[in-house]
Amino acid sequence: MNTSKKMAAGMAGFASVLWLGLTAAIAANQRRLVFNPTIVPEVASPRSAGHRTRPIVLRAKDGTRLCGWLMTPRTPGPRPAVLYFGGRSEEVSWVVRDAGNLFPNMTVLAMNYRGYGNSHGDPAETLMIDDGCTHYDWLASLGQVDARRIAIVGRSLGSGVAVQVAKERTAHSVVLITPYDSILAIAKRKFRAMPIEYMLRHRFESIKHAPSLMVPTYVLRAERDDIVPHSHTDQLCEKLANLILDEIVPGSDHLTIPYLEATQTRIAAFLAMRFSAPLLPPQLIETVA
Repeated sequence: MNTSKKMAAGMAGFASVLWLGLTAAIAANQRRLVFNPTIVPEVASPRSAGHRTRPIVLRAKDGTRLCGWLMTPRTPGPRPAVLYFGGRSEEVSWVVRDAGNLFPNMTVLAMNYRGYGNSHGDPAETLMIDDGCTHYDWLASLGQVDARRIAIVGRSLGSGVAVQVAKERTAHSVVLITPYDSILAIAKRKFRAMPIEYMLRHRFESIKHAPSLMVPTYVLRAERDDIVPHSHTDQLCEKLANLILDEIVPGSDHLTIPYLEATQTRIAAFLAMRFSAPLLPPQLIETVA
């Protein structure tokens, strides 16, 4: 074999080893790629100006300690409620601070995922869905909550949790902030040369569940989003069974969108409109949707 052929063979061998190494690294560290737990609270002493606020500790089915906050309106009586799911790097204490603008006159439960904030354990898709259903059931059991009017709100990674929990429970309505078709599709776009479909366990394939989501759904997109490109949101919206609104928030990007007054006003208005609508008998919901 001449020198040039030896060099070509050597380069091919090196490339193969490098490719295998990268593949192994992605497979071994996929939890870090999908989740980025934030431990430090975003807000040191969170309180809602429009609600009574109290820290909450709930136990998952496996006994894991999960922490968050319950916010209840100051006026008595059963109220509509909201269950909130955060993003990949999001610690949810900021929701407490902004709840008066986001969710006025609504009971709100915002819990940190496993490994986020003061919650124990490690995040995983199946556990997050299970925990979300447990949180929904706990919220629905509260005396001050109208269990027929519970909305689910999810941001970014949390939109995938929201879609699946809303499918498993009788949610009243759903708000999805910068949602995607699936984490698998985004990962395949980012790691084009890798067999990512054989490695990724936490797929959050919202697009598979979207046709079964019959409740009114509101999608908000960032004007500039280099984390969830609009094409991935387009794919999801095409499959959502009952998409009511699909809007872009001017001046927003993937990280700033939930904090903007324009976003919070839109979400508050949508939920107030949906909660004020007459309730349909269960057998008519699917027909109308």
